[in-house]
Amino acid sequence: MIPYGRQEISQADIDAVTEVLQSDFLTQGPKTPLFEQLIAHKVSAKHALAVNSATSALHIACLVLGVGKGDWLWTTPITFVASANCGLYCGAKVDFVDIDPRTYNLSPTALEQKLITAERDGKLPKVLVAVHLCGQPCDMEAIHKLSQRYGFKIIEDASHAIGGQYKGQYIGSGHYSDITVFSFHPVKIITTAEGGMAVTNNDQLAEKMNLYRSHGITREPHLMTHEPDGPWYYQQIELGYNYRMTELQSALGISQMERLDQYVARRHELANRYDQLLQNLPLTLPWQHPDSYSGRHLYVIRLTLDRLKKTHREIFEALRAEGIGVNLHYIPVHTQPHYQQMGFKRGDYPEAERYYQEAMSLPVFSAMTEQQQDKVVHVLKGILQV
Repeated sequence: MIPYGRQEISQADIDAVTEVLQSDFLTQGPKTPLFEQLIAHKVSAKHALAVNSATSALHIACLVLGVGKGDWLWTTPITFVASANCGLYCGAKVDFVDIDPRTYNLSPTALEQKLITAERDGKLPKVLVAVHLCGQPCDMEAIHKLSQRYGFKIIEDASHAIGGQYKGQYIGSGHYSDITVFSFHPVKIITTAEGGMAVTNNDQLAEKMNLYRSHGITREPHLMTHEPDGPWYYQQIELGYNYRMTELQSALGISQMERLDQYVARRHELANRYDQLLQNLPLTLPWQHPDSYSGRHLYVIRLTLDRLKKTHREIFEALRAEGIGVNLHYIPVHTQPHYQQMGFKRGDYPEAERYYQEAMSLPVFSAMTEQQQDKVVHVLKGILQV
Protein backbone atom coordinates (compact mmCIF):
# COMPACT_ATOMS: atom_id res chain seq x y z
CA MET A 1 0.00 0.00 0.00
CA ILE A 2 1.28 3.46 -0.90
CA PRO A 3 0.01 5.57 2.04
CA TYR A 4 -1.43 9.07 1.63
CA GLY A 5 1.25 10.28 4.04
CA ARG A 6 3.99 8.89 6.24
CA GLN A 7 6.97 9.94 8.32
CA GLU A 8 10.57 9.73 7.15
CA ILE A 9 12.94 8.65 9.94
CA SER A 10 16.67 8.89 9.28
CA GLN A 11 19.59 7.39 11.16
CA ALA A 12 20.28 10.88 12.51
CA ASP A 13 16.75 10.92 13.99
CA ILE A 14 17.31 7.52 15.63
CA ASP A 15 20.68 8.62 17.01
CA ALA A 16 19.14 11.80 18.45
CA VAL A 17 16.47 9.84 20.31
CA THR A 18 18.96 7.21 21.47
CA GLU A 19 21.17 9.95 22.88
CA VAL A 20 18.26 11.18 25.02
CA LEU A 21 17.47 7.65 26.19
CA GLN A 22 21.03 7.41 27.49
CA SER A 23 20.92 10.86 29.12
CA ASP A 24 19.66 12.05 32.50
CA PHE A 25 16.48 13.63 31.09
CA LEU A 26 13.52 11.85 29.49
CA THR A 27 10.79 14.38 30.23
CA GLN A 28 11.86 17.92 31.19
CA GLY A 29 15.41 18.71 30.10
CA PRO A 30 17.36 20.83 27.60
CA LYS A 31 15.96 19.40 24.36
CA THR A 32 12.47 20.87 24.57
CA PRO A 33 13.63 24.49 25.08
CA LEU A 34 16.05 24.02 22.19
CA PHE A 35 13.28 22.68 19.93
CA GLU A 36 11.11 25.65 20.89
CA GLN A 37 13.93 28.07 20.08
CA LEU A 38 14.45 26.45 16.66
CA ILE A 39 10.76 26.78 15.77
CA ALA A 40 10.50 30.36 17.06
CA HIS A 41 13.60 31.39 15.12
CA LYS A 42 12.44 29.66 11.95
CA VAL A 43 9.08 31.39 11.82
CA SER A 44 10.28 34.70 13.35
CA ALA A 45 8.04 34.42 16.41
CA LYS A 46 8.95 35.60 19.90
CA HIS A 47 7.72 32.54 21.80
CA ALA A 48 7.16 28.85 21.03
CA LEU A 49 5.69 26.36 23.49
CA ALA A 50 5.93 22.63 22.82
CA VAL A 51 3.05 20.40 23.87
CA ASN A 52 1.99 16.79 23.44
CA SER A 53 -0.35 17.43 20.49
CA ALA A 54 -1.75 20.18 18.30
CA THR A 55 -5.11 19.49 19.96
CA SER A 56 -3.58 20.45 23.32
CA ALA A 57 -2.06 23.54 21.72
CA LEU A 58 -5.48 24.59 20.40
CA HIS A 59 -7.01 24.04 23.83
CA ILE A 60 -4.53 26.18 25.75
CA ALA A 61 -4.63 28.81 23.01
CA CYS A 62 -8.37 29.14 23.53
CA LEU A 63 -7.94 29.28 27.30
CA VAL A 64 -5.40 32.10 27.24
CA LEU A 65 -7.57 34.09 24.83
CA GLY A 66 -10.34 33.93 27.40
CA VAL A 67 -12.73 31.59 25.60
CA GLY A 68 -15.38 30.40 28.04
CA LYS A 69 -19.03 29.81 28.72
CA GLY A 70 -21.27 32.03 26.63
CA ASP A 71 -18.59 32.80 24.05
CA TRP A 72 -18.56 31.79 20.39
CA LEU A 73 -15.70 30.15 18.51
CA TRP A 74 -15.94 30.02 14.72
CA THR A 75 -13.96 27.86 12.33
CA THR A 76 -14.26 26.05 9.00
CA PRO A 77 -16.32 22.86 8.60
CA ILE A 78 -13.54 21.34 6.45
CA THR A 79 -11.02 20.48 9.12
CA PHE A 80 -10.28 17.82 11.70
CA VAL A 81 -12.70 17.97 14.63
CA ALA A 82 -10.01 19.33 16.99
CA SER A 83 -10.25 22.79 15.39
CA ALA A 84 -13.82 23.04 16.67
CA ASN A 85 -13.63 20.85 19.78
CA CYS A 86 -11.14 23.23 21.40
CA GLY A 87 -13.98 25.72 21.84
CA LEU A 88 -16.24 23.09 23.41
CA TYR A 89 -13.49 22.13 25.87
CA CYS A 90 -13.70 25.70 27.20
CA GLY A 91 -17.48 25.67 27.50
CA ALA A 92 -18.00 27.89 24.47
CA LYS A 93 -20.42 27.48 21.59
CA VAL A 94 -19.12 26.65 18.11
CA ASP A 95 -20.21 27.82 14.68
CA PHE A 96 -18.78 27.46 11.19
CA VAL A 97 -18.01 29.59 8.14
CA ASP A 98 -18.30 28.04 4.69
CA ILE A 99 -15.23 27.48 2.49
CA ASP A 100 -13.85 29.23 -0.56
CA PRO A 101 -14.51 26.97 -3.60
CA ARG A 102 -10.96 27.42 -4.97
CA THR A 103 -8.69 27.25 -1.93
CA TYR A 104 -11.01 25.10 0.26
CA ASN A 105 -10.06 27.35 3.17
CA LEU A 106 -12.47 29.45 5.20
CA SER A 107 -13.98 32.09 2.91
CA PRO A 108 -13.39 35.73 3.94
CA THR A 109 -16.49 36.72 1.94
CA ALA A 110 -18.68 34.22 3.80
CA LEU A 111 -17.02 35.33 7.05
CA GLU A 112 -17.88 38.98 6.48
CA GLN A 113 -21.49 38.15 5.66
CA LYS A 114 -21.80 36.02 8.79
CA LEU A 115 -20.18 38.71 10.96
CA ILE A 116 -22.70 41.32 9.78
CA THR A 117 -25.54 39.06 10.90
CA ALA A 118 -23.81 38.09 14.13
CA GLU A 119 -23.24 41.72 15.10
CA ARG A 120 -26.93 42.45 14.60
CA ASP A 121 -27.88 39.39 16.70
CA GLY A 122 -25.27 39.96 19.42
CA LYS A 123 -23.44 36.70 18.62
CA LEU A 124 -20.02 37.83 17.42
CA PRO A 125 -17.22 35.29 17.88
CA LYS A 126 -14.57 35.73 20.55
CA VAL A 127 -12.08 33.64 18.56
CA LEU A 128 -11.79 32.52 14.94
CA VAL A 129 -9.72 29.41 14.17
CA ALA A 130 -8.38 29.85 10.63
CA VAL A 131 -7.28 26.45 9.30
CA HIS A 132 -4.59 26.32 6.61
CA LEU A 133 -5.96 23.27 4.80
CA CYS A 134 -3.43 21.14 2.92
CA GLY A 135 -0.72 23.61 3.98
CA GLN A 136 -2.06 26.54 1.95
CA PRO A 137 -2.56 29.59 4.17
CA CYS A 138 -5.92 31.30 4.46
CA ASP A 139 -6.36 34.84 3.22
CA MET A 140 -5.03 36.11 6.53
CA GLU A 141 -4.85 39.76 5.55
CA ALA A 142 -8.57 39.87 4.80
CA ILE A 143 -9.40 37.87 7.95
CA HIS A 144 -7.23 40.14 10.08
CA LYS A 145 -8.95 43.26 8.75
CA LEU A 146 -12.30 41.77 9.74
CA SER A 147 -10.95 40.95 13.20
CA GLN A 148 -9.97 44.59 13.66
CA ARG A 149 -13.46 45.70 12.69
CA TYR A 150 -15.42 43.12 14.70
CA GLY A 151 -13.10 42.54 17.66
CA PHE A 152 -12.35 38.82 17.56
CA LYS A 153 -9.03 37.09 18.21
CA ILE A 154 -7.37 34.79 15.66
CA ILE A 155 -5.78 31.37 16.07
CA GLU A 156 -4.05 30.01 12.98
CA ASP A 157 -4.44 26.23 12.90
CA ALA A 158 -1.31 25.58 10.85
CA SER A 159 -1.22 21.85 11.60
CA HIS A 160 -0.65 21.27 7.86
CA ALA A 161 1.52 24.27 7.20
CA ILE A 162 4.89 24.43 8.97
CA GLY A 163 7.51 25.57 6.47
CA GLY A 164 4.92 27.33 4.33
CA GLN A 165 4.77 31.07 3.76
CA TYR A 166 2.19 33.82 3.34
CA LYS A 167 3.10 37.06 1.60
CA GLY A 168 6.79 36.25 1.95
CA GLN A 169 6.70 35.50 5.69
CA TYR A 170 6.82 32.08 7.30
CA ILE A 171 3.48 30.89 8.66
CA GLY A 172 3.70 31.40 12.41
CA SER A 173 5.24 34.87 12.28
CA GLY A 174 2.08 36.18 13.96
CA HIS A 175 1.69 39.17 11.68
CA TYR A 176 -2.03 38.49 11.23
CA SER A 177 -2.93 36.43 14.31
CA ASP A 178 -2.58 36.07 18.07
CA ILE A 179 -1.42 32.43 18.22
CA THR A 180 -0.39 29.86 15.61
CA VAL A 181 -0.54 26.10 16.20
CA PHE A 182 1.59 23.44 14.49
CA SER A 183 1.21 19.65 14.48
CA PHE A 184 4.00 17.07 14.44
CA HIS A 185 1.87 13.95 13.98
CA PRO A 186 3.62 11.26 11.87
CA VAL A 187 1.76 12.14 8.65
CA LYS A 188 2.61 15.83 8.96
CA ILE A 189 5.57 17.60 7.33
CA ILE A 190 7.94 16.93 10.23
CA THR A 191 7.17 14.66 13.16
CA THR A 192 7.82 14.19 16.86
CA ALA A 193 5.60 11.04 16.80
CA GLU A 194 2.83 12.91 18.59
CA GLY A 195 3.30 16.56 19.45
CA GLY A 196 2.39 20.14 18.74
CA MET A 197 3.54 23.71 19.21
CA ALA A 198 1.88 27.04 19.97
CA VAL A 199 3.74 30.17 18.86
CA THR A 200 2.98 33.78 19.70
CA ASN A 201 4.57 37.22 19.92
CA ASN A 202 2.61 38.14 23.06
CA ASP A 203 4.54 37.79 26.32
CA GLN A 204 1.44 37.45 28.49
CA LEU A 205 -0.16 34.79 26.28
CA ALA A 206 3.09 32.81 26.26
CA GLU A 207 3.40 32.97 30.04
CA LYS A 208 -0.17 31.74 30.52
CA MET A 209 0.18 28.92 27.97
CA ASN A 210 3.30 27.82 29.79
CA LEU A 211 1.22 27.49 32.95
CA TYR A 212 -1.69 25.70 31.31
CA ARG A 213 0.52 23.05 29.68
CA SER A 214 1.99 21.99 33.04
CA HIS A 215 -0.76 21.73 35.68
CA GLY A 216 -0.92 25.49 36.22
CA ILE A 217 2.28 25.20 38.25
CA THR A 218 5.03 27.79 38.37
CA ARG A 219 8.49 28.01 39.93
CA GLU A 220 8.80 31.68 38.99
CA PRO A 221 8.85 33.83 42.18
CA HIS A 222 7.31 36.84 40.42
CA LEU A 223 4.16 34.79 39.70
CA MET A 224 3.75 33.45 43.25
CA THR A 225 1.49 34.81 45.96
CA HIS A 226 4.40 35.00 48.44
CA GLU A 227 8.14 34.44 48.62
CA PRO A 228 9.19 30.82 47.95
CA ASP A 229 9.56 28.65 51.07
CA GLY A 230 12.83 27.37 49.65
CA PRO A 231 14.53 26.14 46.45
CA TRP A 232 12.12 23.21 46.29
CA TYR A 233 9.04 25.40 46.21
CA TYR A 234 6.39 25.69 43.50
CA GLN A 235 2.82 26.97 43.37
CA GLN A 236 -0.21 25.94 41.40
CA ILE A 237 -1.79 29.25 40.42
CA GLU A 238 -4.14 28.00 37.66
CA LEU A 239 -6.01 24.79 36.90
CA GLY A 240 -3.74 23.41 34.20
CA TYR A 241 -3.11 20.19 32.32
CA ASN A 242 -0.36 17.67 31.69
CA TYR A 243 0.30 18.71 28.10
CA ARG A 244 4.10 18.75 28.11
CA MET A 245 6.28 17.37 25.31
CA THR A 246 8.92 14.81 26.26
CA GLU A 247 12.66 15.10 25.64
CA LEU A 248 12.45 12.11 23.28
CA GLN A 249 9.89 13.89 21.10
CA SER A 250 11.83 17.14 21.16
CA ALA A 251 15.06 15.43 20.15
CA LEU A 252 13.29 13.88 17.18
CA GLY A 253 11.81 17.28 16.29
CA ILE A 254 15.21 18.99 16.46
CA SER A 255 16.66 16.41 14.09
CA GLN A 256 13.69 16.65 11.71
CA MET A 257 13.90 20.46 11.63
CA GLU A 258 17.22 20.20 9.81
CA ARG A 259 15.29 18.82 6.82
CA LEU A 260 12.14 20.96 7.00
CA ASP A 261 12.84 23.11 3.94
CA GLN A 262 14.00 20.04 2.02
CA TYR A 263 10.78 18.23 2.88
CA VAL A 264 8.57 21.12 1.78
CA ALA A 265 10.53 21.56 -1.44
CA ARG A 266 10.15 17.85 -2.23
CA ARG A 267 6.41 18.06 -1.64
CA HIS A 268 6.26 20.93 -4.11
CA GLU A 269 8.14 18.84 -6.67
CA LEU A 270 5.67 15.99 -6.25
CA ALA A 271 2.66 18.33 -6.41
CA ASN A 272 3.96 20.00 -9.57
CA ARG A 273 4.53 16.58 -11.09
CA TYR A 274 0.97 15.52 -10.22
CA ASP A 275 -0.26 18.74 -11.86
CA GLN A 276 1.47 17.71 -15.10
CA LEU A 277 0.54 14.03 -15.02
CA LEU A 278 -3.12 14.61 -14.15
CA GLN A 279 -3.90 17.49 -16.48
CA ASN A 280 -6.78 16.98 -18.93
CA LEU A 281 -8.40 14.36 -16.67
CA PRO A 282 -11.96 14.86 -15.36
CA LEU A 283 -10.56 16.29 -12.13
CA THR A 284 -10.15 19.64 -10.43
CA LEU A 285 -6.53 19.96 -9.33
CA PRO A 286 -5.41 22.01 -6.32
CA TRP A 287 -5.26 25.74 -7.00
CA GLN A 288 -2.54 27.73 -5.27
CA HIS A 289 -3.04 31.37 -4.34
CA PRO A 290 -0.15 33.55 -5.62
CA ASP A 291 0.30 35.07 -2.13
CA SER A 292 1.07 31.67 -0.66
CA TYR A 293 3.84 29.10 -0.56
CA SER A 294 2.02 26.04 0.72
CA GLY A 295 3.47 23.44 3.05
CA ARG A 296 1.86 20.99 0.58
CA HIS A 297 0.83 18.61 3.34
CA LEU A 298 -1.97 17.18 1.19
CA TYR A 299 -2.67 16.90 -2.52
CA VAL A 300 -6.46 16.98 -2.88
CA ILE A 301 -8.21 16.31 -6.17
CA ARG A 302 -11.90 16.81 -6.80
CA LEU A 303 -13.70 14.38 -9.09
CA THR A 304 -15.79 15.83 -11.91
CA LEU A 305 -18.51 13.27 -11.27
CA ASP A 306 -20.82 14.28 -14.11
CA ARG A 307 -18.04 13.22 -16.53
CA LEU A 308 -17.36 9.90 -14.81
CA LYS A 309 -19.11 6.55 -14.91
CA LYS A 310 -18.23 5.64 -11.33
CA THR A 311 -19.28 7.19 -8.04
CA HIS A 312 -16.99 8.92 -5.59
CA ARG A 313 -17.07 5.87 -3.30
CA GLU A 314 -16.47 3.40 -6.12
CA ILE A 315 -13.36 5.29 -7.25
CA PHE A 316 -12.07 5.57 -3.67
CA GLU A 317 -12.57 1.86 -2.98
CA ALA A 318 -11.05 0.84 -6.32
CA LEU A 319 -7.90 2.85 -5.56
CA ARG A 320 -7.61 1.28 -2.11
CA ALA A 321 -8.07 -2.17 -3.64
CA GLU A 322 -5.09 -1.47 -5.93
CA GLY A 323 -2.84 -0.50 -3.04
CA ILE A 324 -3.23 3.27 -3.32
CA GLY A 325 -3.86 4.62 0.17
CA VAL A 326 -6.09 7.55 -0.71
CA ASN A 327 -7.95 9.34 2.06
CA LEU A 328 -10.55 12.10 2.44
CA HIS A 329 -9.74 15.30 4.33
CA TYR A 330 -12.23 16.03 5.81
CA ILE A 331 -15.75 14.97 6.65
CA PRO A 332 -17.50 18.31 7.34
CA VAL A 333 -17.49 18.75 11.10
CA HIS A 334 -21.09 19.99 11.22
CA THR A 335 -22.29 16.63 9.83
CA GLN A 336 -20.78 14.66 12.73
CA PRO A 337 -23.41 13.23 15.11
CA HIS A 338 -22.04 15.16 18.09
CA TYR A 339 -22.49 18.44 16.24
CA GLN A 340 -25.82 17.52 14.76
CA GLN A 341 -27.06 17.06 18.32
CA MET A 342 -26.31 20.79 18.71
CA GLY A 343 -28.64 21.63 15.82
CA PHE A 344 -26.33 21.61 12.81
CA LYS A 345 -27.70 19.84 9.75
CA ARG A 346 -26.77 18.92 6.21
CA GLY A 347 -27.25 21.85 3.88
CA ASP A 348 -25.91 24.41 6.35
CA TYR A 349 -22.60 24.88 4.49
CA PRO A 350 -23.13 23.99 0.82
CA GLU A 351 -19.59 24.63 -0.45
CA ALA A 352 -18.11 22.40 2.25
CA GLU A 353 -20.62 19.67 1.45
CA ARG A 354 -19.94 19.87 -2.29
CA TYR A 355 -16.23 19.56 -1.53
CA TYR A 356 -16.86 16.45 0.58
CA GLN A 357 -18.83 14.79 -2.22
CA GLU A 358 -15.92 15.18 -4.67
CA ALA A 359 -12.63 15.37 -2.72
CA MET A 360 -9.89 12.77 -2.43
CA SER A 361 -6.36 13.04 -1.03
CA LEU A 362 -3.73 11.35 -3.19
CA PRO A 363 -0.50 10.04 -1.63
CA VAL A 364 2.19 12.66 -1.10
CA PHE A 365 5.09 12.48 1.36
CA SER A 366 8.72 13.55 1.27
CA ALA A 367 10.14 10.05 0.73
CA MET A 368 7.72 9.25 -2.11
CA THR A 369 9.48 8.10 -5.27
CA GLU A 370 8.55 8.99 -8.82
CA GLN A 371 7.89 5.30 -9.42
CA GLN A 372 5.32 5.32 -6.62
CA GLN A 373 3.77 8.47 -7.99
CA ASP A 374 3.65 6.98 -11.49
CA LYS A 375 1.81 3.97 -10.06
CA VAL A 376 -0.75 6.24 -8.37
CA VAL A 377 -1.38 8.07 -11.64
CA HIS A 378 -1.49 4.87 -13.72
CA VAL A 379 -4.00 3.21 -11.40
CA LEU A 380 -6.13 6.36 -11.16
CA LYS A 381 -6.28 6.72 -14.95
CA GLY A 382 -7.28 3.09 -15.30
CA ILE A 383 -10.09 3.44 -12.78
CA LEU A 384 -11.31 6.65 -14.41
CA GLN A 385 -11.08 4.85 -17.78
CA VAL A 386 -9.15 7.62 -19.51
